[in-house]
Amino acid sequence: MRAGLVGLSGLFIGISTAWAAAAVEQSLRPQLRPGSGLITSRAIVMEAVPVRSLRPQIRPDAAPVTQSNAHAGFDRWVDGFRGRALSQGISSAVFDRAFQGVRYNSDIVARDRNQSEFRREIWDYLDSAASPARVENGQVALRRHGRTLTRIEAQYGVPKEVVTAIWGMESNYGDRMGDLPLIGSMATLAYDGRRGAFFEKQLITALRIVQSGDVSPENMTGSWAGAMGHTQFMPTSYEAYAVDFTGDGRRDVWSDDPTDALASTAAYLDRFGWHEGMPWGVEVRVPRGASFGETTRMPSDWASRGVVGTDGKPVRDFGSARILQPAGPSGPAFMIFANFDVIKRYNNSDAYALGVGHLSDRIAGGPPIRASWPRGYDPLSFDERKEMQRRLQRKGYAVEKIDGIVGPNTVTAIRAFQRSVGAEADGLPSQQLLALLKRS
Repeated sequence: MRAGLVGLSGLFIGISTAWAAAAVEQSLRPQLRPGSGLITSRAIVMEAVPVRSLRPQIRPDAAPVTQSNAHAGFDRWVDGFRGRALSQGISSAVFDRAFQGVRYNSDIVARDRNQSEFRREIWDYLDSAASPARVENGQVALRRHGRTLTRIEAQYGVPKEVVTAIWGMESNYGDRMGDLPLIGSMATLAYDGRRGAFFEKQLITALRIVQSGDVSPENMTGSWAGAMGHTQFMPTSYEAYAVDFTGDGRRDVWSDDPTDALASTAAYLDRFGWHEGMPWGVEVRVPRGASFGETTRMPSDWASRGVVGTDGKPVRDFGSARILQPAGPSGPAFMIFANFDVIKRYNNSDAYALGVGHLSDRIAGGPPIRASWPRGYDPLSFDERKEMQRRLQRKGYAVEKIDGIVGPNTVTAIRAFQRSVGAEADGLPSQQLLALLKRS
């Protein structure tokens, strides 16, 4: 592993599942981003918010903050927080400039407190993670930024396809970075969120980032819970791991140019132990009915026990590996290496690491997962999923995009339609559902 950055971030995305470990603060965004990553019983959610980028320099002579907010408790909290921020090295000019116009945002609190559980099976999640559109867009992004990504790979040892896949998973290649003012979001959550101390720490760090000159308060935007830029760094993670790869004197993860964000992602993975030349994992064939715990062996040892690649040959001895069967013995199996766990430092979920790993393989020209999932229903093809979305939209259901990705909005629309025709509201994108849509 190359010499990495120092420090420790405090981030995580919300995930809870019987087969994927719960999220921790060493991963890269805060828990339970609505519309973005909640897994329950092999389930995950994805966020979709528009892009903003580029920003002016901070004005050190800005006028002090004035509050006309009707939420008097928030105003008093800001007054108290100002003293705490200044005691931690934030200048009064930076604080007052950053808080100019900041108001309590009840919508942010509502999103924090009223997050509905979106259940999604692993196969549906991976269908979306490596959808044809996301694979194609990833290949386009890889070609467009090929020279930059090759330089990043040479510097940090992380394959350009893996960095591109994380970019695709986190912001759809820069299309959904989040456009909410981060200072206001963090202040609201620090005052009235479920995890006030965590968000106050993020807010202090955000003010330090503004003070450093990397970004102005107006242009420090992100998701409702503070994840920023092309690859969705939280402030503490940005502070610890972001790099100025362009050499312009700023660590710029918001710009239309994704260079610093992509390099920062590679630097983060390198810092947590990425092994150059080792795959994240490979799909394997296992003896019928076999199941495995957390046992680790060399691939050659696994081969002696009947675990081989999909081509029937032993997997190369890249290093010690374990066998992951995310849907149990009746579904696909993967031999996963240490780099799988490095990806999980970005988001502590087996589903996420599988999604990044498989998407990176597909971007590189690899095949779909070969083994069949135990879906329990007849799935729709990618084009059929888009037809399903079009038909739901025409019937007045709130499907935002015709993209073939079955996210929470589409599932909600499916269930509403199923209830309207007296069918079981299972939310599954099945052939039976499409037939119902065509008949009604």
